[in-house]
Amino acid sequence: MAGHGFKGVASVVRADARIFCKKLCYLPDYDLVFSPVFKRGNTFLVGWNRGMFVIEYVQQFSDDGVAVSFRGIAMTTLSFSKPDSFIFKHRVVGIVAFPNAQILDITGPFEVFSFANALLQKLGICEQKIYSITLLAAEPGPITTMSGLQIVADEAYGDSDSEFDTLIIAGGEITAELSNVKLLDWIKIMVSKVNRLASVCTGAFLLAESGLLDDRKATTHWHYCQLLAKNYPRIHIEPDQIFVRDGRIFTSGGITSGIDLALAMVEEDWGQELALAVARFLVVFLKRPGGQSQFSNYLTCEASHRPDLRELQAWIMAHTGEDLRVELLAERMAMSPRNFARLFLAETGMTPAKFVEMARIDQARFLLEVSEFTIELIADKSGFKDTERMRRAFIRQIGVNPQNYRQRFSKALSA
Repeated sequence: MAGHGFKGVASVVRADARIFCKKLCYLPDYDLVFSPVFKRGNTFLVGWNRGMFVIEYVQQFSDDGVAVSFRGIAMTTLSFSKPDSFIFKHRVVGIVAFPNAQILDITGPFEVFSFANALLQKLGICEQKIYSITLLAAEPGPITTMSGLQIVADEAYGDSDSEFDTLIIAGGEITAELSNVKLLDWIKIMVSKVNRLASVCTGAFLLAESGLLDDRKATTHWHYCQLLAKNYPRIHIEPDQIFVRDGRIFTSGGITSGIDLALAMVEEDWGQELALAVARFLVVFLKRPGGQSQFSNYLTCEASHRPDLRELQAWIMAHTGEDLRVELLAERMAMSPRNFARLFLAETGMTPAKFVEMARIDQARFLLEVSEFTIELIADKSGFKDTERMRRAFIRQIGVNPQNYRQRFSKALSA
């Protein structure tokens, strides 16, 4: 296999003539036919459907007919649809790191853009990298991340002469960086110079501290969404989203959601087919099913000023299978249903009915994770009593049904 490779040739076929071009082209008026459309020896020139990018290549085969492999994986024909925003250009991506940054916030997006480069180069579509990735920090050199693993910054963010298309702010332990005036001021300057400004995980706090998320939709790691909302009340928090785009500013959820964010950027730049190919090589979803809520400790809305309400919340969570209508809960508090509902909402930020539903979802999630009970029995034990009612609650609150939740989160090793 070592002697085989790819050459950068694209092929287009019309009904009356064969036209060969040596670079990326988009020809919506040509009728293209399915591959292989032309063969010379052991070389196949490939075409694709009308209205598609012609980003084909010469694929050479060994004598036994086995295709060339890339990183040990057999390469097959890829085609790429033209995204509406397509611009064929080189993009410089900057990723900002700092001491105690979360390394996956950095390496996740880094690998997505790197694999996009590798695929396009290996297929002969581009001779040079389409994404140049620069790691930025307060100064060039080694940085120790949260895990203790060191990475090396290429440039200082205040001194870089690069013209960035995309700038990504990593998350991690960001307390010290929230008072880093040099970094915050630089982010404020860069927002008008880049096409995309993004954060991963708690990196959203740095955008928020810079004032760039005021009156915008945003998200962060599910564990920190309430803190972000409390500290920056002008932000419209969307806690269940894997990532959120508001204009040119992107924010993503916890840690690995930076991969989802970067895949969305590749899809915006090059179309779904390339993004899907990258996702497959990384063994991740192109569009992850469900939101962050399926990963969270769901109930975090404890009453802050009323010990009696906190006791009631604890009682509800321990008795999800009982009758938990508002009237009966109000009776336990020696209050009218109306006053009880108003007080509960003011103290917890949600209605009693929603809290009960979420408590039942939490109980059902626990049973789905650790038990082999049937779905019907779990619905009964958690208080839903009906599998369809439980299914609707799961879809509404965490974006996946109970069966799918069990597949993803039940114990990894069975006896």
